[in-house]
Amino acid sequence: MENYQFVIIGGGISGVTCVESIATFDSTARILLLTGTPLIKAITNYVSKFLEEFDIEEKPFHYLAERFPNLIIQNKVVERLETEKQIIICSDNTQIHYDQLCICTGARPKLLSNTNPYVCAIRDTETVESFQKKLASAKQIVIVGNGGIATELVYEVEHCSVIWAIKDEHISTAFFDEAAARFFLDRIEMVKEKQKMNEKRQKYEMVDQPVDPTHIRTSSTKICGGALGPDWATHRSMKGAFSQPRQVHIEYQVEVKNILTPEQYQQRKLTIENLQSSEEEIQWPVYVELTNGKIFGCDFVVCAIGVTPNVELFLQSADFKLGADGGLLVDETMRTSIKNIFACGDVCTAGWTFAEHWFQMRLWSQARQMGYYAGKCMLAYANNEQDSLAMDFCFELFAHTTKFFNMKVVLLGKYHEKDMKKYDNLIRMTPGRFYPVIINTIILLLLSVLQGEEYIRITLKDGRVHGCIFIGDTELEETFENLILNQIDVSAYGESLLDPNIDIADYFD
Repeated sequence: MENYQFVIIGGGISGVTCVESIATFDSTARILLLTGTPLIKAITNYVSKFLEEFDIEEKPFHYLAERFPNLIIQNKVVERLETEKQIIICSDNTQIHYDQLCICTGARPKLLSNTNPYVCAIRDTETVESFQKKLASAKQIVIVGNGGIATELVYEVEHCSVIWAIKDEHISTAFFDEAAARFFLDRIEMVKEKQKMNEKRQKYEMVDQPVDPTHIRTSSTKICGGALGPDWATHRSMKGAFSQPRQVHIEYQVEVKNILTPEQYQQRKLTIENLQSSEEEIQWPVYVELTNGKIFGCDFVVCAIGVTPNVELFLQSADFKLGADGGLLVDETMRTSIKNIFACGDVCTAGWTFAEHWFQMRLWSQARQMGYYAGKCMLAYANNEQDSLAMDFCFELFAHTTKFFNMKVVLLGKYHEKDMKKYDNLIRMTPGRFYPVIINTIILLLLSVLQGEEYIRITLKDGRVHGCIFIGDTELEETFENLILNQIDVSAYGESLLDPNIDIADYFD
C-alpha cells in the first residue's frame, strides 16, 4: 500500500493550486495528486490586491512534477474511500493511505436530457471540441441558460442562428443588473470584433500529450475535465453553416418544457417559430418546446443551466455534511465533516460566516483562492499549528475580473442586483441613455454609461461604497476596491465619484 502525507483528488485549478501551495510551503512533504484528466496549470497576473487575471495552460503531468520533486502524479480514477482507515481505493484496485486528503473534483453541468444525442453541455476541453464539430454544419441552435458560458457562447458563435432561452427578465443575471444587460444588448447583434493583436489577454492553451488507453473517456464516463478557464473561446473557430454572420433571438422568462424528437413533433402536429428566410418548413433533428408555448427547431441544443458539485462518489463512502446547494460543507479552514478530509473549489460549499462584502460563487478566481488557502490549512493541521491559522484576506472582498462581449468586466463586493433590490436606487447618467430614476437616502446607485464604451455602477450606503460593476477599460477597480475595504465616507464627493473629467484616484492616494 502506498502512503502519502497529502493526497489531492482532482487536476483542475483548485486541485493544482492546492498542490502548489503545499509544495511551496513544505518542500519535504510527500504529496500525491490523483487525476483522471489532463492537468490545468494556472499562472496568475495580479491586477490589484484581490483581482487576478489568469494565463491558463493545460499541461502534461511532468510539467508540474518537474517543478516539485516531492510531488507524485498518478492518472487514476478513485472508486471509493474508506474514511475510518484513511484509505483511497482506485478503479485498478490500487490502495492509497493518506494523512490529509483534499477533494477537488469540481462540478458537472446539469443536463436537460441525458439520452438525446442532440443535447450537449460545455464544461471542459473535450466538450468544447465536440461542440465545435457540431457547430460547423449547424444553421440554428438553441442555447438554454443565462450564466457565464451561455453569455460567452451567444457572442462567440458566428454564422449560425442562435435562439437564447433564459428564465430571467434580462440577460446574464448572474453577473449584471438590468441596466448593464441593456448596455450589452446592442453588442449582441454586432458582427464580432476582431481581437486586438497586442491586447493583454487571459490565455487558455492545451499541450498535446500521450493518452493512456485505459483512461480514455466514453460517453458513459462520469469523469469531467477541469472546468473551462477564462478566455476559453479565444482562437477557436465558432462558426456554423448559416449565411448571415449574426442572428440572435432571445426568449425571456421561459424554461424548457420538452425536448422533442422529429417523430414526437410530427405526432403532436405542432407549429414551430420560423426564424429562417425559407418559406418551407425545415426538418430539424431536434425541437425545443418552451413554457411560453413557442417551439423552435434546431440542429442541437446547448444546455448551460448551471453545475452540480461532484459529490456522489464521496457520499457513497461516508456521511459527509452537505451545503444547501449540494456541495461538501467546509468550515473556515476548508475541512469537511469527516476527519482529515478537506475540500475546495466547485465541489465545496463555504460553511463559515462570510465577511460583509464576500460571497461564494463558483468561479475560477475563487477556485484558485480556495485551493491556495486549503493547502495552507492542510499543512497547519499536519504540523499541529491550526490555532495560528487566519482566514486569507481574499475572503474579505468578492472580486472577479473576466470578459464578456469582448469587454473587460470587473465585479467587486455587493455588486449583484439582488443586493440592489433591497433598496430604492438613485441612478445618475453621463452621456448615454436614460433609465428610470428613483431617489432614496438609504442607498445611492451611481451609474455612468459612455455610449457603449463604459458602464460603471457604484452602490453606496450611508456614504460608503459597498459594491461596483466596471465594464470597459475604466482603470477604477483598485481605487474602489480600497474604498470598499476601508469603508471611507465618500458622501462629500457626491456624483464626482463617477465624473469622467476627474481622476478620483488622486483623492484617495
